[in-house]
Amino acid sequence: MKYSRLDAKNHSRATMRGVWAAANVPFREDGAIDEGGYRRNMEHWITELGIEGLFVAGKQGEFFSMSVDERKRMFDISVKAADGRAQTIMSCSDQNMDVVIDLARHAQACGADYIVVHAPVLHFLKAQDETLVRYYESIASKVDIGMALWSHPDSGYLMSPELCNRLADIETVVAIKYSVPREMYKRLTELAGDRILVSTASEEEWLENIVELGWQLYLCSSPPYTLQTKADRRMRDYTELAFAGRFEEARAISASLEPVRDAFRRTKPTEKPHAHQKYWQELLGQVGGRVRTPLLELTEAEKRATREAFESCGLTLT
Repeated sequence: MKYSRLDAKNHSRATMRGVWAAANVPFREDGAIDEGGYRRNMEHWITELGIEGLFVAGKQGEFFSMSVDERKRMFDISVKAADGRAQTIMSCSDQNMDVVIDLARHAQACGADYIVVHAPVLHFLKAQDETLVRYYESIASKVDIGMALWSHPDSGYLMSPELCNRLADIETVVAIKYSVPREMYKRLTELAGDRILVSTASEEEWLENIVELGWQLYLCSSPPYTLQTKADRRMRDYTELAFAGRFEEARAISASLEPVRDAFRRTKPTEKPHAHQKYWQELLGQVGGRVRTPLLELTEAEKRATREAFESCGLTLT
C-alpha cells in the first residue's frame, strides 16, 4: 500500500480528487469477460478522457453476475492497466462477510488504492444502526486499506447522516458514495466532511456540490465516459473550471451538456440500464459488449431510438 493504516484519511484527502468513473465489464457472446476490450476501454478512459480514478466491479460492472475469482481477476487487470496513471477503488460488496473480507484482502494485496463496501441488505430487520456499525468495524479490523462506505436504496434502507457520521470515526473509513437526496448528503457533509470525503453519483448535481459544498471528488458512475469523448471533455472542463473558482464559466459548459444528458436519459429502458449504456459506449467507439443473464439486451427498436438520439445530441466525436 502507498500509505499506512494510520494515514488512510490524510492520504485520501490528498489523492481522492476529481472525476472518478464506475467501470463496466464487457462480456463476449459466450458470457466470458472480454479482458482485451476492458483494457482498451481503460486506456481510453485514462489517457484520452483524463479520468482520475476507476470504481471496479461494482453494480455498473455487474458484480452480481460474477464469481469471486472473476471479481479478483478484474481487480488484478485494473491495477495493472492503470499502472499508477489513475487510482482504483475496488467494490468488495457482498452479503457474505467472508466474501467481503476475502475481496478486501485481495484488493489490498494486488495494489488497489481503496475499497468500497455497499451497506448490506438486513433481512427481517429495519435499518439497525448498531448492526451497521459492527459490520463496518469488523471489515476495517481485517484490512488496512482505506474504505469507502456506500449507501443506496438497493439495500432497502438509507443510512442516516447521523449513522454515517459515527462510521466516519472508523480509522480506515475515508469516503462515502452516498446515493441519497441532497438534503441528506448536505447534512453529512456538515457533520463529517472534515473526516471523510462525501460524494454522490449524480453528474447533474456534481457542479453545484463543488460550488456550494466544497466537494473535491465525484464518486461515481458512468457519465465520465458516456458523456465525453477524446474531442469533447466537457465534464472534465467544467470540473476544472469549478475547482479554479470560475463558476459561471463552469455552469455554462455544464448547461451545454443538457442535450446529451437528455438523449441518454430518455432512451434508457427502465429495466435495461446496463444494456443501454453498453450500446451507447459502442456508439462512442468503446467496447460495450453483452450483458450477463438475467439482464436483458436492447431490442432493435430500442437500439434504433438510442442511435438516433445519440447522433443528434451534440457530442463531438472527432
